[in-house]
Amino acid sequence: MKDARAALRYAKAILNLAKDSKSETAVNDDMSLIAATIAENKDLEVMLKSPIVKVSDKMNVLNALFDGKVNTITLGLFHLLKDNKRIAMLKSIARKYAIVFDHLKHTQAAVVTTAVALTEEIEKLVLDKIVALTGKKSKSRKCCKSSYFRWFYLTCWRCAVRRKYLELFKRIKKGI
Repeated sequence: MKDARAALRYAKAILNLAKDSKSETAVNDDMSLIAATIAENKDLEVMLKSPIVKVSDKMNVLNALFDGKVNTITLGLFHLLKDNKRIAMLKSIARKYAIVFDHLKHTQAAVVTTAVALTEEIEKLVLDKIVALTGKKSKSRKCCKSSYFRWFYLTCWRCAVRRKYLELFKRIKKGI
């Protein structure tokens, strides 16, 4: 992502604007909707990034898709990006906004990859352990892969735990 730094700046600016109007959660929902819509529809992503398509046509498509569904701050973002000729960055801005919003709310995403599906009870234990380790609330996403026999991965912000090696380290620590 060559525009990651600029996307982060736009996301922070939109979050500050949303905080001022007490609508950061609504804007977060809007950004999730935008990111999901662009991710599901590759033609939309190609159209937004295309230098051949006129900016007015891009704005017409965005207004047709999201008018009445998103907050006025989000519509203002569309116009700001149009003025700055950065509509192509909309998807990355939406993703960065989610990261900045989670940081503001002291939450983090956690991905648990296991060989078998987790039960609700085990998932709750894993989330409690993440809170104990990091001090932040977590949003869990589960992923099952049959190739992960006898161990699991837990990945959260700057933290990855592979259970098989964790047991080995505990044994080494007890022996010392």
